[in-house]
Amino acid sequence: MTLFSLALAVLRRDLLAAARRGSEWSNPLVFFVMVCALFPLGIGPEPQRLAELAPGILWVVALLASLLASDTVFRSDYDDATLEQMLLSHQSLYPQVIAKTLAHWLLSGLPLSLLSPLLGVLLHLPTAGMLALMASLALGSAVLSFIGAIGAALTVGLRKGGLLLSLIILPLYIPVLIFGSSAVKTAVDGGLFLPQLAMLGVFFLVALALAPLAIAGALRISVDQ
Repeated sequence: MTLFSLALAVLRRDLLAAARRGSEWSNPLVFFVMVCALFPLGIGPEPQRLAELAPGILWVVALLASLLASDTVFRSDYDDATLEQMLLSHQSLYPQVIAKTLAHWLLSGLPLSLLSPLLGVLLHLPTAGMLALMASLALGSAVLSFIGAIGAALTVGLRKGGLLLSLIILPLYIPVLIFGSSAVKTAVDGGLFLPQLAMLGVFFLVALALAPLAIAGALRISVDQ
């Protein structure tokens, strides 16, 4: 089996399994919508104030929604011993880890980015910032998925690893949050947001190259314990 076909098989299996467990992909979306809907109630309905805060609000809530979904990347495979079989097999872990992270992004990060313009309207985000919001979230959430998968791999063997997972990956989320929200704010102000997207692209390429190696090593450590 080639590496590509192996990755494709893992991706297909994870997407089919997630379709049977709807809560894994719906919970982050529900969280994203509910928390964004609470901000106009908490800080007031003034359109100008909401528009000023909207880039940061949307990005912080999307980051927390991604964090909420991170624990599920390897949890079901660990519980049914699929993860142990994957580690014991002679197949390369690199494409399998990439496929599982891609499945996580398709089920959490991509829907968040597609849903974000509707919540941008709710928060009175100017139209000029919508494209930057979708593009930065689509690219940034892919980076968040790789970072979250590292934390999930380190804590998969722990019964209550949620707090430890947050402590591990939240500091690594900060650069993505800074450049992502800055891209939206720059677009709203009428500036060029491509430099921020370029930085997110660099983060993605680095994560794509290095994160699977870290994830594979973390899985071996966690499962051997």
